[in-house]
Amino acid sequence: MTVGRAVRGTALAQLALLAGVLTGCSESAGDGDAKPPANTTGAATADAEDTAGDAAEEAVKSGGSVGAAGSACELPVAFDTAEKWKAEAVESGPPAEGGSAEDELAAELAEGLLRQGPFTAACEIDAKPAGNIGFIRVWTGEKGATEGDAEALLKEFVAAEGNTSEAKYSEFTSDSDVSGTEVAYLYTSEALEETKKERAFVAVTPDGPVVVHLGGLDTQEHEQMLPAYELAKRTLRTA
Repeated sequence: MTVGRAVRGTALAQLALLAGVLTGCSESAGDGDAKPPANTTGAATADAEDTAGDAAEEAVKSGGSVGAAGSACELPVAFDTAEKWKAEAVESGPPAEGGSAEDELAAELAEGLLRQGPFTAACEIDAKPAGNIGFIRVWTGEKGATEGDAEALLKEFVAAEGNTSEAKYSEFTSDSDVSGTEVAYLYTSEALEETKKERAFVAVTPDGPVVVHLGGLDTQEHEQMLPAYELAKRTLRTA
């Protein structure tokens, strides 16, 4: 993924006013097949530990995997992706020489948006081909962390997002015996004046910690995409 595309994908609604400057994939509701956002403020203010009931327990088919060498995103971990979801590596770097002022501005914004706390965006798995508006995003950190650092690292990640509340942390172990820490929390968009659920988990590897995050346009979209997130967590393994 190019820097410009990563900007709009990561910016979400809070950077909607910059949409004319940035380029690439978006989580806006402007697509023809997009669902209109629901009024989810009431639901979102409920306990963030709620796993969306039956929606999160529904079976979801694997459509492939990411993480291993030769996959769309090479990562310190690997996991299955839901059917029809499309994975793409996130790349960053300086703007090309001779680029326009808008390109340079987009690159500068991207550099900030591609970093959240001690983590850098590495992979984006788009739900749009499966009919939802949102992404599973993978963020990687520097080597040197230990398993005992997992919750602290995840807290840094959540705090860096800003406007979060009601974070609930818990431990998990995947089917391949990879252990980690998970968080369910609420994020409030000042631009949209709306609160929605988000979720993430972190695993620490010899090559550095990895965060897998699920957002969504709103709480309704988030809950509909939870089965894909649970598939990633359940199938998490070392790459």
